[in-house]
Amino acid sequence: MVDQRQVMNFRVRAQQLDRAEGALDGTAVLDIGVQDTGPDGGRWALAVRGVDVSASSADDLVMLWTVRGAPHLYRRADVGQVAAAVEPFSDADAGKRIYDAARPLKAAGIGNLAALDEVAARMRDIVTEPMVKGDVSGRLAAVMPEPYLRFCRPCDATHLYEMPFRLAAVRAGLELRLDTSPPVLERIAGFRRAAAPGDRFDLVRAYLRLFGPATPRHVADYLDAPVKDVKARWPDDVVEVTVDGEARSLLAADAEALESADVRATRLLGPFDLFLQAKDRATLVPDAARAKELWPVLGRPGAVLVDGELVGTWRPRRSGRTLKVAVQPWRTLSAATRAAVTEQAERLAAYRAVALGGVEFAT
Repeated sequence: MVDQRQVMNFRVRAQQLDRAEGALDGTAVLDIGVQDTGPDGGRWALAVRGVDVSASSADDLVMLWTVRGAPHLYRRADVGQVAAAVEPFSDADAGKRIYDAARPLKAAGIGNLAALDEVAARMRDIVTEPMVKGDVSGRLAAVMPEPYLRFCRPCDATHLYEMPFRLAAVRAGLELRLDTSPPVLERIAGFRRAAAPGDRFDLVRAYLRLFGPATPRHVADYLDAPVKDVKARWPDDVVEVTVDGEARSLLAADAEALESADVRATRLLGPFDLFLQAKDRATLVPDAARAKELWPVLGRPGAVLVDGELVGTWRPRRSGRTLKVAVQPWRTLSAATRAAVTEQAERLAAYRAVALGGVEFAT
């Protein structure tokens, strides 16, 4: 039997959120990918794990469309193994990951993996120099047959379906240039996909290592993959534990860490921080109303993490060169905790290169 507190402490420690400082090479979350969405995205997630992001450059980090088609940061040195790791497990898995694009392909007798390969080949031919996404899309629409295309009402134009476009980019050896909006795609220098990801980058093992204990359903939901495919790749070196009456798995090597983890740290997690991407949301936030507040359909706030517990939400309020942080606590915060939250807000302001205009705690 494992309680919620043990699970939370284990994940804080596994994801190094209690770490004061660290280098990219030893930053565990980069093995699975750090989602880069919003102003407090990937590099803020690294900063709260002790990485000096001001010293990190495009030589160190690469951004790719990978899990769920979202942009993720990785170590550039690992790009070949990452490309192998994010490959769909099967044709059925590829169909699930590309959503509604699979239907016209099936009707035309085109396999999902074959379709991704075809899109990747055309993208590789088109992107010989850095190109804005819209230009790549337009060129693709001109050369791809009808089963790959859809009419986009907002644009009043015909495009490739979005998910095949995104998921084929890595297959084509393309990265997203950092800090570009709209996105700019360019070739990855010296790109070569590894034959296999290895244990470190295997996504099932990485999920268990960073989000354990977990079930195949949790991993499948994280990847948008069929549960059947995840079960077929479930590691043998796991131990079974029970969390809230549910049987889950943990890598055997992490059993001692689960029992002994005890963390002390205050962090302002960005809305898409990896810690908040766990698919057992009721474990992270047992109260349904608070879970709804943290994960609304639109406009997610960040989360306040204190000593292994999520204790509230926060939102940035920027005006010119000043940033205010509005905190909505879920319980009474001590003076020491408020001071620690304010210290983290100062850290956020410094990361954004603005002055902190104050922290507002709702009552």
